[in-house]
Amino acid sequence: QVQLVESGGGLVQAGGSLRLSCAASGNIFSINGMGWYRQAPGKQRELVAVITSGGSTNYADSVKGRFTISRDNAKNTVYLQMNSLKPEDTAVYYCNADVRGWMVPRNDYWGQGTQVTVSS
Repeated sequence: QVQLVESGGGLVQAGGSLRLSCAASGNIFSINGMGWYRQAPGKQRELVAVITSGGSTNYADSVKGRFTISRDNAKNTVYLQMNSLKPEDTAVYYCNADVRGWMVPRNDYWGQGTQVTVSS
């Protein structure tokens, strides 16, 4: 089994910054893609940013130039640096990881989510 534990959410004023972290632990042989998704009230979960094991990244258009995703493969951790936050960034942010375990096929795992609230 694999656990993803997120941290770093909170309340911030518009224009401010937050840094989210997500650490994976458990039965891990390798981690392929890692990413962040978010879900605002009444809306579907959407992609925010993803990063491959080699460091290639992809961002939602709405966060390009403001958010930066990175990862530390040695620590099985992915980060999301969020700058110039806007009220529309308010959502629960979820970490995702594509993990291959020892003697276990690849599987998709999700964190429990962390609330990010941006006040105007």
